[in-house]
Amino acid sequence: MILAAGKGERMRPLTDTCPKPLLRAGGKMLIEYHLEKLAHAGFTNVVINHAYLGNMIETALQDGKHYGIHIHYSPESLVLETAGGIANALPLLTNSDKNQPFAVINADIFCDMDFSILQPLMQQMQSNLGKTLAHLILVDNPPHHPEGDFFLHGDTGELVESARPNCQKLTFSGIGIYHPALFADVPPNQAVKLAPLLRQAISAEKATGSHSPGVWLDIGTPERLQQLDIRLNRSGRHL
Repeated sequence: MILAAGKGERMRPLTDTCPKPLLRAGGKMLIEYHLEKLAHAGFTNVVINHAYLGNMIETALQDGKHYGIHIHYSPESLVLETAGGIANALPLLTNSDKNQPFAVINADIFCDMDFSILQPLMQQMQSNLGKTLAHLILVDNPPHHPEGDFFLHGDTGELVESARPNCQKLTFSGIGIYHPALFADVPPNQAVKLAPLLRQAISAEKATGSHSPGVWLDIGTPERLQQLDIRLNRSGRHL
């Protein structure tokens, strides 16, 4: 699933007439980099949620055939926040298999991670039969977020609530793998944030993580979008 329902307030005025996932850098829309990488990694079906200017997203991407995948859309009449949006899309994500984990990616990031590493992580979570509810991909703390988000225990790969020996506090990349049970208590059609659910899973020792050391950028402002565009054009659209 690609999360594309946000209004992109920090990207104004660029997002006044264009949804953030369709903003361009290096000659492509931001969301296109994800779609191409997912197809290359062997994913065949992608769910995209949308709310703000969502019709423009559907018009631009259509059924996904151009990218070698099939796109399913999960429209939201009101923005449901991350957990609410994922819960709303569960019928599309799980095909009624309540033990089927799925990957979720924020539309407004750029990274060089090989998405094929997500497949074995999903299989491992499924084999754990609900013992693990979330696996987060973490990255080095960027300059605009030096405090990080979650503590990762280097020996076990567990996410823990506070610092321990051999722990490092890293930044959540916006890429995660989730078990449907994580969203079991999310009320339908209500805005629910993801962070409290993740912290509950961490407290219950049902969350793991891994560190991705490569290129990762949060494209949250026009300045960062411009910086990415410059970097991609200088490097031949590959970082």
